[in-house]
Amino acid sequence: FVRGFFERQRMKIQSIRSTFTFYVIIVFFIGVGLISSCGKTNEDSPEKTLDAPHLQGDTNQETGNKAQLIEPDPSDTLVKIGVVGAHSGELAPYGIPTLNAVKMVVDEINHKGGFLGKKIKVISADDTCSPSVASQKAEQMIREKVVAVIGHTCSSSTLSALPFYNKSGVLCISPSATNADLTLSGKYPYFFRSVANDKIQAKVQVDFAIHRLHSQKAAILYVKDDYGKGMASLARQYFEESGLVTVTLFESVTQGLSDFSQVVEKIKKSGSDLVVWEGYYPEAFLLIKQMRSKNIKASLIGSDGIHVDKFITAVREWPEDIYATSPQGWEKKNIIAIKAINDYKARFGSDPGPFFINAYSSAMALTNAMKRSESTECSDLAKTLRSEFVDTPLGRISFDEKGDVVGTSFSVYQLKDGRFKEVWP
Repeated sequence: FVRGFFERQRMKIQSIRSTFTFYVIIVFFIGVGLISSCGKTNEDSPEKTLDAPHLQGDTNQETGNKAQLIEPDPSDTLVKIGVVGAHSGELAPYGIPTLNAVKMVVDEINHKGGFLGKKIKVISADDTCSPSVASQKAEQMIREKVVAVIGHTCSSSTLSALPFYNKSGVLCISPSATNADLTLSGKYPYFFRSVANDKIQAKVQVDFAIHRLHSQKAAILYVKDDYGKGMASLARQYFEESGLVTVTLFESVTQGLSDFSQVVEKIKKSGSDLVVWEGYYPEAFLLIKQMRSKNIKASLIGSDGIHVDKFITAVREWPEDIYATSPQGWEKKNIIAIKAINDYKARFGSDPGPFFINAYSSAMALTNAMKRSESTECSDLAKTLRSEFVDTPLGRISFDEKGDVVGTSFSVYQLKDGRFKEVWP
C-alpha cells in the first residue's frame, strides 16, 4: 500500500511539472510576440498611422488619463522647393528677383490651401555664382529633401550642381542659365529652363548686328567662364557663317578685371564698328567707359548679363549705341506679367529686375506639374512639364524633350532714356 501510495504521488508530481512546463512555454512565446509587435514601425504596420493623432489635452476614455501629444513628422506636412542662386555679391541683382518670384508664387498657393493639403516651404541657398559653392549648396538641397530646385542663376554654377541633382533624382528648373550644353548635351534629363538657350540668343545678336546695325567688323570679348565662352564661340560662328561680318578680335578677360586699356587699344587698332560683350555688367561698364575715353564710337551689344538696372545707372554718361539681348516678355501686354510686376512693386518696393518673369514662370510651371500629376516624384514632374502647356508671365509655355522652353525667345533692347527698350525683332 505504502509503495502504491508513493507511486501515485510521484505520478501526480510529474503531471504537475509537465503542465507547468507547458504553460511556461506558452507564456514565453506570447512574450516574444508582444516584444516583436512593439518593435514594429508604421511601415511594418500600415494600419498604424498618424492620420488621426491625439491632441494634447485629449482624455483616454478607458483610463481617464491625459493623452500625450503625438507630433507628426514635418516631412509629412511640408513640400519643400529649393531656390539656389546668387543672393549676395555683385551678381545678386540676377538672383534676388528669382528668390522673390518663387516666394510670391508659393505664398499664393499656400493662401489657397497648399498642395494636396500640404504647405509649400521655400528653402533658399546662396551660391554667389561660384561653381565650388554651387556644388555644396546642391548637396544641401538634397539633404533638405526638396522636391525640386529653381536655379541656379549662372551657367557655370548650374553645370557644377547638376551632377548632384541628376544622381539624386532632383528636378531643376533655371530661369537664367543659358549655356547651350546644359540641355543639348542630353546629360541631364531632369534639367529644364524657362529661358531660351545661347544658340538662340547669339543668333538674335548676330542677326541684329547684320540687319539693323549693318556691322562689318566685330570685336568679340567675353568673360572667362562657361557662359561667356559659350556665347562668344556661337557669335563668332554665326558671324563667320554669314560671310558679311569680319571678326577682328576674339579675346577673353578675367571676371573682375578693372583695367581694359590693353583690350581697348586692340579694339581701336582693329577698326571695329561693333563690340560684342558676352559677360556681366560690372566689366561691361568699365569696358564702355574706357572705350569712350579713347573716343572709340563703336556700338556695343551685350548678352543678357548686362540687362540690369545697375548697368544703366553706371553708364548714364555714355548711353549711346548700347544694346543688350534679354528674354522676351518684359514689355508684352501679358495680364499675368503685369499683375506679377505690380505685386512685386507693392511687396518689395522696387522694380523686379532681370529674370523675374522667367523665375515666376518657372515656379508656375513646376507647381502646375505638381498639381496636374498629383505627385512630387521627379519622373512624374518631368513628364508633365514636357507634355503640358501652362499660362505664365512669359505666355503659354511648355518644355521640349531636351528641357528647353517652348513658347519664348530673346529680343534686343536698346538703352534709351534711362531704360532698356525692346527694339528687335
